[in-house]
Amino acid sequence: MKQQFICERRPKADPRNIVLGKNYRITFLTDRLVRFEYNESGAFVDEASQVIWYRDLEEVPFEIKQKNNFLEIQTKSIRIRYDERAFDEGILSVKLKKPDNGCDLEWYYGRKEDRNLFGTARTLDEADGRIRLEKGILSRDGFAVLDDSKTILLTEDGWIKERKQGGEDFYLFAYGHDYRGAVKDFFRVTGRVPMLPKYALGNWWSRYYEYSQDEYQRLMDRFLAEKIPFSVAVIDMDWHITDIDKKYGSGWTGYTWNRDLFPDPGSFMDNLHDRGMKVTLNVHPALGIRECESMYKEMAEAMGMDPAAGEPVEFDITDPEFLENYFEIVHHPLEEEGVDFWWLDWQQGGHTAVKELDPLWMLNHYHYLDSGRDGKRKMTFSRYAGPGSHRYPVGFSGDTVVTWESLDFQPYFTATASNIGYGWWSHDIGGHMLGIRSDVMEARWYELGTFSPINRLHSTKMSFSGKEPWNFRPEVEHAMGEALRLRHQLLPYLYTMNYLAYKEYRPVIAPMYYDYPEKEQAYPVQDHSFVEGVSNNQYLFGTDMIVAPITSDQIASLNQGKVKAWIPEGCYHDFFTGLIYKGEKVMWMFRGINSIPVLVKAGGIIPMQKELFGKDFLKNPEELIIRVYGGADGNYTHYEDDGETEDYKDGRSCCFTSMHFDWERGAFTIEGAAGQTDLIPEFRDYTVELCGVKEAVPKVYISGKKIKITYEYQWKKGCIRIHIPKVSVDEKVEIVFEQKLTLNDNHTLERVYDLLNQAQDSNLAKESAYRLLSSGKNLADILGELETTNLKKEIRLAVIEIMTADL
Repeated sequence: MKQQFICERRPKADPRNIVLGKNYRITFLTDRLVRFEYNESGAFVDEASQVIWYRDLEEVPFEIKQKNNFLEIQTKSIRIRYDERAFDEGILSVKLKKPDNGCDLEWYYGRKEDRNLFGTARTLDEADGRIRLEKGILSRDGFAVLDDSKTILLTEDGWIKERKQGGEDFYLFAYGHDYRGAVKDFFRVTGRVPMLPKYALGNWWSRYYEYSQDEYQRLMDRFLAEKIPFSVAVIDMDWHITDIDKKYGSGWTGYTWNRDLFPDPGSFMDNLHDRGMKVTLNVHPALGIRECESMYKEMAEAMGMDPAAGEPVEFDITDPEFLENYFEIVHHPLEEEGVDFWWLDWQQGGHTAVKELDPLWMLNHYHYLDSGRDGKRKMTFSRYAGPGSHRYPVGFSGDTVVTWESLDFQPYFTATASNIGYGWWSHDIGGHMLGIRSDVMEARWYELGTFSPINRLHSTKMSFSGKEPWNFRPEVEHAMGEALRLRHQLLPYLYTMNYLAYKEYRPVIAPMYYDYPEKEQAYPVQDHSFVEGVSNNQYLFGTDMIVAPITSDQIASLNQGKVKAWIPEGCYHDFFTGLIYKGEKVMWMFRGINSIPVLVKAGGIIPMQKELFGKDFLKNPEELIIRVYGGADGNYTHYEDDGETEDYKDGRSCCFTSMHFDWERGAFTIEGAAGQTDLIPEFRDYTVELCGVKEAVPKVYISGKKIKITYEYQWKKGCIRIHIPKVSVDEKVEIVFEQKLTLNDNHTLERVYDLLNQAQDSNLAKESAYRLLSSGKNLADILGELETTNLKKEIRLAVIEIMTADL
């Protein structure tokens, strides 16, 4: 195999970590992650498998002794009992020495994993709501098994080989409720999540539609005129000829440009590149290369076939000669023409001539490796193909039905996928096909997309399925545009989270229980049904945000949507409204069409940018807009690199800017940039927005020297906005406030008035309620009397949210 197909692997375990018997082998990868093998032949696997690439993590101290006819082995965290026979119930067990609350004390071979927290699934194709998920490596029981007994193996020369059948080979994750620890060590044995190129974090435009070259470019012009940014152009299957002679079969597979639609593909892709966009083309490779393809003759000859015979070059992913020619002759010329990465749309099952080899995994593996052959950052776009698929981002989740049920399932589905390390799902934002027309649902889907790993709009050819915002009523069009613009504004934060996913094994999106494992409210119910006090859909978004998407229709009396969310202990600020919340509590949250609940923890630091369009979007910005949230200390290290090469892997070709917030002292500091500073502008404007505080006068120092600045204060959101122009990036910036900082008031009466003013209800009931709320009575008495005002229930709950948010 060519060099690009040979990737780093260290599959042989440290021999000091192995307990070896006649027919069994027990290997400690960490003090809580154990590999168990049993084979009557006494033959064990030391090669890398499809899933596990690294078994030499560190030396794991353990003690071993015979006890009551059992072998007893102990690390600092677990105790294993095994009687050295074939694995069975009562023969092999593992005990946690210090189990977390609610964990089972002991795991035994053959037990059911009734409280596994699940992982993900191959596809959401045709899903209309919830689907069954595969199991992940986390469980409320504290134990989870990853079975690797049947996966194929990888050879030293970059190819694969079939595993000898028979025997068992599985990994036990005995991490209790240390979910982040389990996921980290899963990545350590399977391989890191690679960094995505920067462009992947912007908005993607996609539609299954027969665009012409001119039509597509006019559409991009319209988006620019509407000030709606995109960074990726996804061209579905109609880029190639689909209307072929029936003797060749289906037109789904194709590699030859449709010149009627795209008379000059090179100039078409150059045009998109000039706009700062990258291009991906859809391929369905299952039918191979047929005589109707422009490269057929060259491909047939390369495979030793007679082109004159017209026989198809069949797709055979298990033939290394075919695979290399498939890339060299079919794909590389199209990439030279301008294709940046491929959308692998494999839907033809999971079987090949090699037993247990999934062709989708092979496609993902080799396409991903091939995409980096010229030193650019690797990228592919395909469906999930089992554990280890996180090494080949981005994931395409498939064609969902356009319903509230589909929207409601996606936040849970996305967050839960982190339980098997799969953090870069790309959904059909807005839904793909069939279903219903609901302007509100589309807006809510766009808002979910803003706070998703990848934000790719997509839909089918149906006449009424277009996702262009101007197809919707004005207030919804505005909400969609704002959501898409915000996604691009958030790039600095998103890109740092991209880095942390790679460097610190920290998924960009995670379920709430990652940070709150002992809180019942952090767990979704297993059947995803509604349970009082439990939110199935809220999730952690990066290091500083909690997102609670609204996935149900508007409440007519309020013209708002609602979601029940759990607010953990501490102080949180709503990213959009500025409302301050204090946990610990569960409450209904209400939002107009322009936002969903996005809570930033006190002390949170969120960098943003102004550059939204074209090539400027992908540059490290000349101005950073830094939101800092009052109420607690905070630390954040901003990461930047070139955004497109593999140089980040050396740990040096990058730049770090540390930021600190000292709440008690009333000081925010931006340290001088460290690392390879030529990657970022020499000078940078900083706009610092201190959110959720009462007005205070700032003083600004550059490398200890006080400078003159002006500031503005937005009283309702409690935002002090300070603009500091043209600072050398190697200088230290310090903002110190003259008065002691205090949290802002929520201005509850003003907010309640605005709510009631728009509420569609009895004016008498609204007047009565507002007088009660303005009476100065004890809040407990007010809430007790509120029902007597005859306000509609949903309006009362929205009032209660505002009145009790910061209690």
